[in-house]
Amino acid sequence: MTETAPRPTLEAVAARAGVSRATVSRVVNGADGVREPLVERVRRAVEELGYVPNQAARSLVTKRHDAVAVVIAEPETRVFADPFFAQQLRGISKELTAHDNQLVLLLTEGRDDHARVGRYLAGGHVDGALVFSLHLDDPLPGLIHNAGVPTVFGGRPGWSDGTAPRAPGSAGAGDAPAAVYVDSDNRGGAREAVRHLVGLGRTRIAHITGPLDQTSAVDRLDGFRDVMADADPRLVAEGDFTPSGGERAMRELLGRRPDLDAVFAANDMMAAGALRVLREHGRRVPEDVAVVGFDDMPPVAEQTDPPLTTVRQDIEAMGRLMARLLLRDLDHRATGEPSAGAPSSVVLPTTLVRRASA
Repeated sequence: MTETAPRPTLEAVAARAGVSRATVSRVVNGADGVREPLVERVRRAVEELGYVPNQAARSLVTKRHDAVAVVIAEPETRVFADPFFAQQLRGISKELTAHDNQLVLLLTEGRDDHARVGRYLAGGHVDGALVFSLHLDDPLPGLIHNAGVPTVFGGRPGWSDGTAPRAPGSAGAGDAPAAVYVDSDNRGGAREAVRHLVGLGRTRIAHITGPLDQTSAVDRLDGFRDVMADADPRLVAEGDFTPSGGERAMRELLGRRPDLDAVFAANDMMAAGALRVLREHGRRVPEDVAVVGFDDMPPVAEQTDPPLTTVRQDIEAMGRLMARLLLRDLDHRATGEPSAGAPSSVVLPTTLVRRASA
């Protein structure tokens, strides 16, 4: 049986670099106060010896775990079927990897999962949390706040005062700091989509909403109504951000208003479902019915028949920015000056991408 070679130690690195053990420790843990020539010698010795810091010991020094929880308030069947989540996770992962942080993925499907996630975060396993796809009645924000974990949300939170609510039964509701979030201009993007359809001469424009317990869906519905204030209520049907939800809503709309001449779907997945139903009913797109989606996810928008006109939001960039804001906040907290570097929420612009469907 082959013996495993012993792992290089701090002492071995110090001997190779010709510096003290304390100097090596400061360099490895990213501390200031070491002259650049010595830093280079230590880094060269680390590389030559293949030294890997002991994470547990390092955490004792830095008070950081270099791990971030990514909490998605959806069941795994939805997360792994929808390319939106893949794009956002890719952006988050790229940013965390660039800063040598680990991503810990946590999904929620029911109340038991919420409690489990709350316990995990309160247990001090991660430095912070990135949370998205929240629903209005979701207890996660309160659980996360009670855990005392720095958090950035993906999407505008649904609570009215902008502060993170506490979990049911806990005291001090109202002293929470304002929630930090990254979102797209959902309302403005929806307005641009509907104005485009109006500009094409369409007058009976329908809207397939997302689930109305999520702020992105509500904002896109509001954008539709900004342009179509006098629209027949029968031209609005609620979907669920899935292709099957788009199919159901499209059948409902055709049953109510068979004379509709355009559809704005609140995401590309539902638009793809709507296109299938229109084709089944012999409606030509865009000649009979023009269709616009929202997201501009290439695996969906470019593969539909015809290719989908849609509102583009940079989903991957949203993920990267969420991670960047959280890491910046953690760095400021480590210096003892969190207020000086407290991150602000960011709303990213959207653009209309014109293809053959409208």
